Amino acid sequence: MNEDNKITRRDFLKQATGAAVGLAALGGIAPGRVLGANDRINIGVIGCGGQGTHHLRRLVEMSKNPDEKLQVVAVCDIYEPRKQRAKDISGGKLFHDYREMLQMPDLDAVLLGTPDHWHARITIDAMEAGKDVYCEKPMTLYWDEAKRVAQAADRLGRIVQVGAQGTSDDVAWQANKLIREGAIGKLLWSHGGYCRNSKEGEWNWYIDPDASPKNLDWKAFLGSAPWRPFDKERFFRFRKYWDYSGGIATDLFYHALAHLQIALSPEFPLRVSATGGICEFHDREVPDTFHMLIEYPTNHSVVLTSSMANYNSLGEVIHGHHATLRYEGGSVVVQPQDMFRAEATEQRVPEQARADHHHNFFDCIRSREQPHCSAQTGYRIMVAIALGVMAYRQQKVIHFDPEKQEVVA
Repeated sequence: MNEDNKITRRDFLKQATGAAVGLAALGGIAPGRVLGANDRINIGVIGCGGQGTHHLRRLVEMSKNPDEKLQVVAVCDIYEPRKQRAKDISGGKLFHDYREMLQMPDLDAVLLGTPDHWHARITIDAMEAGKDVYCEKPMTLYWDEAKRVAQAADRLGRIVQVGAQGTSDDVAWQANKLIREGAIGKLLWSHGGYCRNSKEGEWNWYIDPDASPKNLDWKAFLGSAPWRPFDKERFFRFRKYWDYSGGIATDLFYHALAHLQIALSPEFPLRVSATGGICEFHDREVPDTFHMLIEYPTNHSVVLTSSMANYNSLGEVIHGHHATLRYEGGSVVVQPQDMFRAEATEQRVPEQARADHHHNFFDCIRSREQPHCSAQTGYRIMVAIALGVMAYRQQKVIHFDPEKQEVVA
C-alpha cells in the first residue's frame, strides 16, 4: 500500500466514524421503515455491472411473483450505458450518485454490486440512512473497514447480508451441527479452494470501446483509491489491480472460506500467511496462483489453494481426530478414521430445505433476525482474507489479536 492510499483510507475511516454528523445535516440518522408481514420491500441496486445486473435481473424476476412482496424502485451506476440498461431492466428510478438514492424515504434496502473498494463506504452510508444492505462479497477491501461496518450494523440495528451465497448452503449448517455434537472429534485442519482456467486469463472481461470520460465518471469510480489517469482497463477489469481488489483472495477465497466458516463456526484468526505469484498471466498486479494458511485460536488451521491457470482444486474437506467430513451429492458425509470404526459408523446427512441467500435476506428484513452471512460473520471472514493479502504483499506472517480485534505489529 503506497502512502497516497494510506492517506485516503485514513480519511475514509475518519468519515466512517463521523458519518452521523454529516447525516445530521440531512435530518439525522434515519431509523428506516417498520415493515409488516404484508408490506412490500422496496429495494435499490447500486452498481450495475456484470454481477450487479445478474442480481438485478433476479430481483425483477422475483418481483413478478405477488407473494414475494418485493419491488426494485431504484438503480444507480456511474457508467451511462450500464445505467440505462439497468433502468430498462427494472423500470426503477435512475441515479448517478448513490447518496441521492439513499434519501428516498420509501427505500428499504439496497443491493451493492460495486468494485470492492467502495463496499465499506456505501454500506455504512446506507445503514446511516436507515437502509438494510445486501453487499456482494468481499464484505470490504481491508479488514479495518469490515470492523467499522460490523460496528455500525450493531449500533444502528441494520441487517447486512454479505453476498457469499455458499453460507446459505444447508450442508454447511448440517456440518456445523455434526461438528458441534462431536461427530469428528477434535478439529485439526481443513482445506478448500477455488480454481479456474482460461486461455484469456481470469478477469479479462470485455472492455467497451465506446467508454470515455464523457460517459464514465472516472472520479466516482476511483473514490478512496489512489488517483490514476483514466484507464478503461482498470474500470472494466478492476479485479486485476490492488487499488480496487485483493484478486483471488477477495473474489474467490471469500466464497471458499465463508462456506467453511459456517461449518466450523466463525472466529477471528491468530496468524495468516500466504504465498503464490504470477505464473502465467502477466497482465495484472494480483497473483494468478495463490495459497493461504489461516491459524485459529481453537488450534485449528485452514489451508486455501487456488490457481487461475488450472481448474483442478483440492476440494473442501474438514479433518478431525476421529473422522473426516466432506460433501457428496447434496449430503454431508462423515467417515471415521480406521481406529475409531468400532465406535462409530459412516454418517450421511442429506441437506434440508433452507431459504436461498436472497430470500434469507428479505426474511430477515421483516423479522430483524441475523441473516446467514451477517455483518459479524462477514467481518470474521474478511479479517482472515484481508490478512492473507497483507501477508502476500508484505511477504511475512500477519498476527491478529482476537480479543482486541487488531493486527499485532
